[in-house]
Amino acid sequence: MTKKILTLLAVVAMVLSLAACSSSTASTDTASTDTASNYPDTITLVWYPNESADTYSANRDEVARIIEEATGKKVEQKLTTDYTIAIQALANGTAQMGCCWGAVGYIQAQELSSDVHVIFTNSGSSGTLDDAKYTSFFAVKTEDADQYASGDTYTIDNIEGKVMSFVSESSTSGFKVPTSSIVEKWGNGLTADDLMEGGADKFFSEVMYGGSHQGSAYNLLSGNCEVAAFCDSELIHYSKLVSGNESEVGAVYEIIENAEAPFDTMVGRQYTVIGATPVLNGPWVANTAYISPEDLAAIVAAFTSAEAANNEYLFSTDGSGISGIYKKKGDSCFLAVEDAWYDPLRK
Repeated sequence: MTKKILTLLAVVAMVLSLAACSSSTASTDTASTDTASNYPDTITLVWYPNESADTYSANRDEVARIIEEATGKKVEQKLTTDYTIAIQALANGTAQMGCCWGAVGYIQAQELSSDVHVIFTNSGSSGTLDDAKYTSFFAVKTEDADQYASGDTYTIDNIEGKVMSFVSESSTSGFKVPTSSIVEKWGNGLTADDLMEGGADKFFSEVMYGGSHQGSAYNLLSGNCEVAAFCDSELIHYSKLVSGNESEVGAVYEIIENAEAPFDTMVGRQYTVIGATPVLNGPWVANTAYISPEDLAAIVAAFTSAEAANNEYLFSTDGSGISGIYKKKGDSCFLAVEDAWYDPLRK
């Protein structure tokens, strides 16, 4: 039996297991159902605000095409301007799949409905989960970076009292990870709740939220804030590395020519990374009470295939002329994954 067949059988077994769990727990959940008749004829995909941007239009269309071919069902797209809208839509079954999510949003959706499960994520360059990580940034405008210098590197030591921009309280790399870094560094009873708002008696003088990673970066480059949290992967469509090592402290990025909104008026502006923390790659998720095990197995098989791994709209290579959802690195691909993989972020 070939490795490909074994992998497909494992995927089917995982999906059937999730469906069984869904059936046994649905009566206590927001998205309660115990009959196959509740599976809609149309599969609705819900996207975070980040990937709801026009920049991702072709990518969303390609994801829909793959799912339609795999299941034979019509696919609709639900775009959002707020993380909470996406989380609620998946939990209540208005949407059946959440695409390119973050771990915190998935965990929050699962708290509302235990029918919500992870189905796959993107691997690291090794083609495995061992290095399946992206990076959460603390960033400042490059012209202000000297304020955060420490020898030949940078630190977040001087961010207290600054105007801070996060992405959303439901963002993994744009809130949970950076606030955890601050709490760990400062201690003294400081909590993440203390960082949600600014003020004279608060850690930050002011706190704002960009609503998306692009929005938080825009807050920084437009001068609305002094420090911003956002991730590396969401800015690949808009910026390029001009010095330092990619996704590391000290890296300097510049907004590229022909950048789409909201960065079309920011061309040439630069930001410097003063803090960088690896984060588990985000999940693609499903509400298994509202999508059949057969459809789910077909979807997972399609996205974890070699064809998907070489699809430029999913994993783009340099020089292809296409901006993928992810940047192709080595043997990166999609891998089926279970809920437990995200347990470190449940704490």
